[in-house]
Amino acid sequence: MMNRNDVEKSWHDPAALRAAVIYVVSVVVVAGAAFAVTVIWHSLIAGILVPVTLFLGGIGAFIQTYRVWRVRGTWPIWQGAGWILLGLFLFCLGVPVGVW
Repeated sequence: MMNRNDVEKSWHDPAALRAAVIYVVSVVVVAGAAFAVTVIWHSLIAGILVPVTLFLGGIGAFIQTYRVWRVRGTWPIWQGAGWILLGLFLFCLGVPVGVW
């Protein structure tokens, strides 16, 4: 493994990028399924699950960021995944209010 500076801009790890993209898409699909249940059945519980799923997915991505950082891997990819999921979480905070 190469010794990299954390501020270096030439990060290139296709496997890590693929894993992070699959993770983000999976979390978004689960949140989308909860949103579909919310829309179909006007369920408050399912509405609450939408932002909760995105929040927990973001926390999971940050945990993976730490794990990859500890082994000196390409951690900024996972950090980006975490910020994307937390941004979606903030965007979807209004879903339960719309059902209530």
